[in-house]
Amino acid sequence: MSNLSESRTSRITVRLVALQILVFSLLLTLGGRLWYLQIRNGQEYANEARSNHVQQVVDPATRGSILDARGVPLADNQTRLVVSASRTDLLKMKDDGKAVLGRLAKVLGMTEQEIRNKVRLCDSKTPQPCWNGSPYQPIPITDEATTQQALQIRERSEDFPGIIAEPTAVRRYAAPGDANTAQVLGYLSPVTDEEINKAKNSSSPFLRSDQIGRSGLERQYDDYLRGKAAVTRYEVDNLGRVIGQAKSDKGQAGSSVVTSIDARVQAIAEKQLDQAMKDARQQVDRNTGTNYKADSGAVVVMEAKTGRVVAMASNPSYDPNAWVGGISGKDYARLTGKKSNYPLLNRAIQGQAAPGSIFKVISTAASVNAGYDFNGHYPCTSSYSIGGQVFKNFESQSHGDISLGRALEVSCDTVFYKLSHDEWKKDGGDKPKKDAKNWFYKTAHQFGLGKETGIDLPNEVTGRVPDRKWKRDFWAANKAGWCEQAKAWPKKKDFGTKLAREGCLEGMKLHAYDSINYAIGQGDTLVTPIQMATIYAAISNGGTLHDPTVGKAVVSPDGKRIQQIRPRSHGTLPVTRKTLAQMDGALAGVATRGTAAWRFGGWPQDKIPMHAKTGTAEVYGKQTTSWFATYTKDYAIVMTISQGGTGSGASGPAVRNIYNALYGVDEKGGINAKAALLPKPQGSLPKIESDGTIEAPPIKPYVLPSPSPSGSPQ
Repeated sequence: MSNLSESRTSRITVRLVALQILVFSLLLTLGGRLWYLQIRNGQEYANEARSNHVQQVVDPATRGSILDARGVPLADNQTRLVVSASRTDLLKMKDDGKAVLGRLAKVLGMTEQEIRNKVRLCDSKTPQPCWNGSPYQPIPITDEATTQQALQIRERSEDFPGIIAEPTAVRRYAAPGDANTAQVLGYLSPVTDEEINKAKNSSSPFLRSDQIGRSGLERQYDDYLRGKAAVTRYEVDNLGRVIGQAKSDKGQAGSSVVTSIDARVQAIAEKQLDQAMKDARQQVDRNTGTNYKADSGAVVVMEAKTGRVVAMASNPSYDPNAWVGGISGKDYARLTGKKSNYPLLNRAIQGQAAPGSIFKVISTAASVNAGYDFNGHYPCTSSYSIGGQVFKNFESQSHGDISLGRALEVSCDTVFYKLSHDEWKKDGGDKPKKDAKNWFYKTAHQFGLGKETGIDLPNEVTGRVPDRKWKRDFWAANKAGWCEQAKAWPKKKDFGTKLAREGCLEGMKLHAYDSINYAIGQGDTLVTPIQMATIYAAISNGGTLHDPTVGKAVVSPDGKRIQQIRPRSHGTLPVTRKTLAQMDGALAGVATRGTAAWRFGGWPQDKIPMHAKTGTAEVYGKQTTSWFATYTKDYAIVMTISQGGTGSGASGPAVRNIYNALYGVDEKGGINAKAALLPKPQGSLPKIESDGTIEAPPIKPYVLPSPSPSGSPQ
């Protein structure tokens, strides 16, 4: 019995000791946690707690201007009467501010729904318009308030609690001389939470009030243009009363960006592109019997010696001012919908299409590199046949035995068909040799195709060189889909099923017809206007491939610091000086006696040598794409019109008119130096004052004389 009692006492003792250890451990843990919170990280949590009672007032920085090469503002700021709503104040009201917004709608002449849409917050399901910035910042409802409307709101402040009407600097896209420049400039919209978090630890973090560039130069140079907002912080008590002022940050205006764009030339380029598309729609496509659609186009005017972009236009276009103060739902749908054909797209750097015959300068260089004599004799027959397929020359024309230079002048397809086919066979045909030279594809890569040019604009696309590697990769990515569609064969023998079957079985092979089409810029080849402008500028300047540039300099707000953006090159054309000179002569022949001659009738060729190449690219299921590539010693101009017809027919007159304006050439070929729009040397900058202002010359719309060349299209 005694042993049992001792055993029980021992167990109780053990339990008490365990309980004491547990209690001690809990106390120790609690004490450690208190030490960690109050001593180790006490200051950090104290600061966070204090920040809960700190309200900040943000005074946005004045965004820097974007100027043309002469100092004319393309994008700047203007003071407007902006009406904003404090969402925080509205939500404190019993009806969430509905009555206030209703009264505001009557004053502003808007519907209540329009205003409610403006102040709602964006999320993944909320359509535009909505507010994508901080819910604690005043949300702009309109930046077009009249003085009378602003006075009504301010004088009846008791009827409009939470509503602010005050002068504010807002972005303005000036369109000097009707130079819209939309896709080059881009547009702004409020910063998102995701962007704020991503940039939190960067050297340039965002505030919730920031507007940032979404495309074009506004995006490319956003870090310079945005500046730094002034932030004033106030300590408040639990009732929201100010009890002191905390540390504040000084603001700094954004820097200005001077560009190589000449607003006068830009306006001409935009108008001529638009007119060329309208004129093309009046012409009938002989293949279909219907009018050309001419649904989109682009033009690039580039300084040949430096790669600086003097003008860049894309059509359809839009007004970037639509984004200022928050875009409406109607405008957003119009700018992003398929029906409008995506006007936000900059087709000069993002539009890809088969280049047609303007690609033949590359095929010519490839032929010479492969060992063919530039001045040799090559049969220009009306057609070329392989394996039962017949590939015709343009309008089935035959020119007998001609040189490569003459083949460029008359744009003879069959000469390049045969040369490319012969090289394909030398490389092993369907079963390529290990040491295959692939001259036609290699040369295209060396000319800079299949990759970005490096222009200082965002979202440039690469185009495509459909060489053997691309064929294999494309087949691997699409094989499953092709083979699934091909199961319908032979019951279903439509063109799509036929292509799918062929792709499934032999899509990895580079066939003879692939190389033949490729030699004249057809098939799977894709280029952008900026790529071709860079290539033709290089032919003009002696062979240097420049990175195209739009920005010339960044000027600090006080004008004391100027950071110049100097042209850079990314390579040279893979041709000898002799071959380059021969190609140059042939391209001059295109403008004087070849396919572009009828568009340059009366041009002062002896004073301003003109060089050109026309291109008409066939696209399956669509009308032909018009290309016109040209250059002088000063400029390269490339224009393209989707579903616009022939190169010289659709784009030729517009390009001629742009040159007329640049050099002051009249209808009879005379040169009026005073009327010429020759920009200043692109190394120079407009005069910049010590306060950062630039004295810009006046600009007015330029009226072009229209030449009336005679002849017929080829």
